[in-house]
Amino acid sequence: MGFAVTVGGRPVECDADQSLLDACLRAGLWMPNSCNQGTCGTCKLQVVGGEVDHRDSPFDTLTAEERAAGMALACQARPVSDVEVGGAGDRVTHPLRDLTATVLEVADIARDTRRVLLGLPEPLAFSAGQYVELVVPGSEARRQYSLANTADEDKVLELHVRRVPGGVATDGWLFDGLTVGDEVEATGPLGDFHLPPESDDDGGPMVLVGGGTGLAPLAGIARTALARHPSREVLLYHGVRGAADLYDLDRFAELAEEYTGFRFVPVLSDEPAAGHRSGFPTDAFVEDVPSARGWSGWLCGPPAMVEAGVKAFKRRRMAPRHIHREKFTPADALG
Repeated sequence: MGFAVTVGGRPVECDADQSLLDACLRAGLWMPNSCNQGTCGTCKLQVVGGEVDHRDSPFDTLTAEERAAGMALACQARPVSDVEVGGAGDRVTHPLRDLTATVLEVADIARDTRRVLLGLPEPLAFSAGQYVELVVPGSEARRQYSLANTADEDKVLELHVRRVPGGVATDGWLFDGLTVGDEVEATGPLGDFHLPPESDDDGGPMVLVGGGTGLAPLAGIARTALARHPSREVLLYHGVRGAADLYDLDRFAELAEEYTGFRFVPVLSDEPAAGHRSGFPTDAFVEDVPSARGWSGWLCGPPAMVEAGVKAFKRRRMAPRHIHREKFTPADALG
């Protein structure tokens, strides 16, 4: 049995056991989304007509008062009648799709980090910075991994995966069982952390700060930004514990040779090494940039690093509307 979910005047068919978010994204209708697990609150919206079942919506994300006021988390809520919602649907997005991908390459690239390349039978439309969700074989678990690709690299998806000891996805599969030729079930694209369309991109200077494998989406965003405006200033900081955690240094060196305004800055917090900055990447940015007026900022990694980055950007007078962030979520931490 299905119901109609009306967003911005457009009705979308939604199964009774399907989330509002899933139904709308599959129809190519935008709704704000980030973690898609009910923990971040990005997809919170107003139900202006009809009723929903809140399912597993956490009360610390969606309070009892908010539920009583008609608020819902689109990634968790299921319709129990025809529903009308507000606060979304003002633009078209890449349709959400179920994918069957083939593993083309599995390579260890740093300490507890590997690159996984997934081949697709058909191109996937997405924006640089978005992510896909993988189904862990033999379980109901799903894990999210950012794409390191640009949008024109749409048939081979590149994921950077960090091992989490005891993790259902990493120890039990991606590091200990995944091999070339395996088929992987995935869903994507997801997430609002991405470079805006070229018509909205003014070509101004930008800074990107990634912690660990938070580098992945920033790599795609940086390369896309430089391809659009080859002369723009782009600073990319990668924060890790030690030199053994760094990767793709040659790739970024080649990018710096091609684009004179690009600079890649590795920053080591726990194990300083010759030739690399020490400390935290957000502090390195404050040291390097006296004023960030007119800049855009991009942050991806652990919550503490992202919050430190927001403060650092504001300290250097970056406009809040130009600060973009993607925090690692609890499910990612489970591996």
